[in-house]
Amino acid sequence: MNPGTPRRTSDAAVERLLALTLETTPKAATHWSSRDMAKTCGLSQSTVSRIWRAFGLQPHRTETFKLSQDPLFIEKVRDVVGLYVNPPDKALVLCVDEKAQIQALDRTRPLLPMRPGQIERRTHDYRRHGTTSLFAALNVKTGEVIGQLHQRQRSREFRTFLDTIEATVPAQLNVHLILDNYGTHKTALIRRWLLKRPRFHVHFTPTSASWLNLVERWFALLTEKQLRRGVHRSTHALRDAIRAYITPTNEQPKPFVWTKTADEILASVARFCHRTSDSGH
Repeated sequence: MNPGTPRRTSDAAVERLLALTLETTPKAATHWSSRDMAKTCGLSQSTVSRIWRAFGLQPHRTETFKLSQDPLFIEKVRDVVGLYVNPPDKALVLCVDEKAQIQALDRTRPLLPMRPGQIERRTHDYRRHGTTSLFAALNVKTGEVIGQLHQRQRSREFRTFLDTIEATVPAQLNVHLILDNYGTHKTALIRRWLLKRPRFHVHFTPTSASWLNLVERWFALLTEKQLRRGVHRSTHALRDAIRAYITPTNEQPKPFVWTKTADEILASVARFCHRTSDSGH
């Protein structure tokens, strides 16, 4: 539509379309398509799509969510976020986690490289060549990563990784570890290790709240930039690829900047809980 051209769709028609989109579903489907909505409203399919875009509606898309039921959710959010926005003096804050069972995958046929007018193409199926697990500690202040690869993901391997952290961090600094509630982090072996090292302090994220651990952001970048499209014909090749990503990370580290306060996060969660409780489901 050219600027200045009178709008052909009335406000009432737009309001009816929005009400149908938000409050109803078609008889033979779980969600509206632009074609079904056009037939129901008597509008063109392009008009329906244009109105949906204008109001940010995407009936064909859905996402999953999980709310933490941790009884100490508020206290843990304030504790972890406090370390991000106001880290203690003479201390290092490390976000620690494992990316377990990373698969070494090789496509069944060589990929077809990108060329003008054609994107890179690869076969849908692949061959598996084993797995490896990555233990990683992200330095919140600098963005540097301490990484260690193991065949398995047990408390024994986690203790070995803690030994590496201890050897890496200068002895005069306290160490604050942000961890999730995975059982490997809470075994008697790990508790004994921590009791012998009073400069180590553990801060657990709430259950079902891995998004609060900044190392998950780094894992996502590792997957996007190195693993998802990588071809690895052995676990040795996979390990080399992971190390090849860690090295430039530490050569030019960039910290993730945490912007939301604990109060803002808790208010957002409260609004979300209110919306879900009012949805009738």
